[in-house]
Amino acid sequence: MPMPNFHVISTERHASKRWQRISSYAFAAHEAIVPLTAGELPRALLSLPIAFVEQNETFVPVAVLGLATGKNLFAAPDGRWAGKYIPAILRSYPFCLASRDDGQQVLCIDEDSGLLGDGSEGEPFFDDEGKPSPAIQGVLNFLTQIENNRQITVRACTVLKKHHLIKAWPITVKTGAGDQPIGGLFQIDEAILNQLPAEALHEVAKAGALVIAYCQLLSMQQLPVLGELAEAHASAAARIPSAGKELTLDYLNKHETLNFGGLG
Repeated sequence: MPMPNFHVISTERHASKRWQRISSYAFAAHEAIVPLTAGELPRALLSLPIAFVEQNETFVPVAVLGLATGKNLFAAPDGRWAGKYIPAILRSYPFCLASRDDGQQVLCIDEDSGLLGDGSEGEPFFDDEGKPSPAIQGVLNFLTQIENNRQITVRACTVLKKHHLIKAWPITVKTGAGDQPIGGLFQIDEAILNQLPAEALHEVAKAGALVIAYCQLLSMQQLPVLGELAEAHASAAARIPSAGKELTLDYLNKHETLNFGGLG
């Protein structure tokens, strides 16, 4: 998959162009994990397995989307999203925030996304006065919220690490082709969490880290979804070309009830 070609949005470069909203998640087909922020975890846990990965000497929560590097099982061959929650960072595509040398954040767009054009279709970048259009301002507000929540999430995860509440999570997912191990992921240490002294527990809760901890634990019930999606992809790939590669989404109806057992 080609690397994104992000450019800062400016009147000089984009005043005469228009952009279209995403209708396909094919661009994320190679993302096996994507970052999540604390604010989206309560919704994400209902359909996505959540783990932690090490980053910059701390941990960050991620949605586990595949069994192997470079394969997103939630991205169907036709571009549909095979799940009930789409991570915010993916919903913001083809835009992102970038930091300039002076520390100021600027809005960028992936010019190789296929969603940028010179025609009349889509949304304008600027209004007649050269100010950001309402749609672009909405994108900027959304990405700013993500960034603010990301910083809160990093601080909360630092508290989780401080109290030794994150441990390695060796995962094995059952698929039609056999057991598939996943490495490099971490989970909440529920035993240590349950034994935290009152003062430490207060610090964890005050940082917003307690919600993160329980969301991660509850999300572990979604691991079987990865195996079911892997089988659905294999079945779609094995079909004859004339039938198309349609990913069956029947599994979505099988996981409506929360199961609070086996969280350790």
